[in-house]
Amino acid sequence: MSIILRPIVTEKMTAQGERLNRYGFRVARTANKVEIKKAVEEMYNVQVVDVNTLIVAPKRSSRYTRSGLIEGEKSAYKKAIVTLKEGDTIDFYQNI
Repeated sequence: MSIILRPIVTEKMTAQGERLNRYGFRVARTANKVEIKKAVEEMYNVQVVDVNTLIVAPKRSSRYTRSGLIEGEKSAYKKAIVTLKEGDTIDFYQNI
């Protein structure tokens, strides 16, 4: 099982990458900070200074249909925000 599932490419995370040298990743639920640090360093050839993790709560949703009210929720996931050493960058768009 892979530690890093996908990078988080949003307007907010892109701005943090440019200003603060911080990048976001969606990671496996069982991964810890040491494993995330090793995986990012191996995958992107950068030096990681700090790793912050959080579990994003599931989003609840409901809709009305002919058969009645349908309720559900999207899956919760774990997010890691990685701070890189000054001068290192990650370009997510290089293979496009």
